[in-house]
Amino acid sequence: MSTRDWQGKHVTVAGLGVSGIPAARVLHGLGAVVTVVDDRDDEGARAQAAELESRGAAHSASNDDGGGGRRAGITVRLGDGDTLPEGTELVVTAPGWNPGKPLFAAAAAAGAEVWGDVELAWRLRGTDGGRAAPWLAVTGTNGKTTTVRMLASILTAAGLKTAAVGNIGVSLLDAVLGGEEYDVLAVELSSYQLHWAPSLRAHSAAVLNLAPDHLDWHGSMEAYAADKGRVYAGNTVACVYNAADPATEALVREADVVEGCRAVGFTLGTPGPSQFGVVDGILVDRAFVENRQKQAQELAEVSDIGASSSRGAGAGPPAPHNIANALAAAALARAFGVPAAAVRDGLRAFRPDPHRIEYVDDVDGVAYVDDSKATNTHAAEASLAAYEPIVWIAGGLAKGATFDELVGRSAKRLRGAVLMGADRALIAEALARHAPEVPVVGLDRTDTGAMSAAVREAARLARPGDTVLLAPACASMDMFANYNKRGEAFADAVRALAAERA
Repeated sequence: MSTRDWQGKHVTVAGLGVSGIPAARVLHGLGAVVTVVDDRDDEGARAQAAELESRGAAHSASNDDGGGGRRAGITVRLGDGDTLPEGTELVVTAPGWNPGKPLFAAAAAAGAEVWGDVELAWRLRGTDGGRAAPWLAVTGTNGKTTTVRMLASILTAAGLKTAAVGNIGVSLLDAVLGGEEYDVLAVELSSYQLHWAPSLRAHSAAVLNLAPDHLDWHGSMEAYAADKGRVYAGNTVACVYNAADPATEALVREADVVEGCRAVGFTLGTPGPSQFGVVDGILVDRAFVENRQKQAQELAEVSDIGASSSRGAGAGPPAPHNIANALAAAALARAFGVPAAAVRDGLRAFRPDPHRIEYVDDVDGVAYVDDSKATNTHAAEASLAAYEPIVWIAGGLAKGATFDELVGRSAKRLRGAVLMGADRALIAEALARHAPEVPVVGLDRTDTGAMSAAVREAARLARPGDTVLLAPACASMDMFANYNKRGEAFADAVRALAAERA
């Protein structure tokens, strides 16, 4: 779309917040008539609304619409996110707004399209006359952020101007319209974002894994998977899938792609043709080589993954799921033509985000690892699979999850368990059914010292050579502001314990 297409267009932005406010500003700057609606009408929402309306008014007073008139401002309507403003031609929604809201039914009845901020960014790329950078997209239930950061590190090592954007915290609108001219973007996309991005067409994309998540929003596992599968639509070079997760390969088979686009798998074992895998501790490519039936290209050693990070002597090798993430990132980078040496250099330079399999310290021969980001059972299972034996710290808000499969698959690795949080009893019951021999300590407290108590109980259960692993399998909001604060509390408690034992 050209900038002229937006002049006077009536657009409703659904939701104040990290995506809605930038979208409203961008649309207003393009000349659209913008109304923002939000269900909230609290002090915080009113402050956001006042700032947005004042910015819109100031901008309108200093700019005309190209025809000698004044550009319309921004209107914010609080306390009613269900009613469609009159005259709406397009709705741009925050990704988390549920598709069942009456606002969207009204939009359909009025013939108004509904886009998310990702769709808006996709449509606006190149509108300022610059070159539209291709997107390498990553989705999946777990591992998205790590994989996208690995991918961006590899692309940077290849000398390409790039950024890790999308659901990772950097706005795609800022990347597309911010004045920087990128060679390629590494894009993290959630199932919510993909649901509202009907025309997105990535250069290449990966679905890392699929497990039940956000089913209250999507309505079913089938609908959740279908939204994840949208990332493959229109891919031009490669659809990257997880060979250990047949559901991801099924999405590739169902995808409508550009002729010549290839299915490329990744595996922790020896790769077959058109796959990436591991041979004798070496990451190898059998997809983007001259003769993939007989040849393989060495890319990096497993030990290169995050080699520059401060994992510490007690941290051990990368967790298996992070090796899988590295293979997916390498596959996307190679699909873009990146040389093998850049894969190695990028993985060496990569530093994982905090609270994702983060080694904290070694106390009396016991390693303490923070994976507070493991907020669902699928992520916690991957974390538990990386160590043995384990004293497991878990619990929080279960979000409707059940724990029998997780405990059944991980029981043999457990030395003990320390449970905390609102839904700790659900995990305790699963442990009693599937691992009755594992000692369990339940903490009936939610004060600021609860994590310190959990770490001390875990230290009591642990023996030299064990790992005390915070992998909660639950959300954090019953006791902490977010998973970051939970992880920080764990790290502080471990360091306090280390200082006492020193």
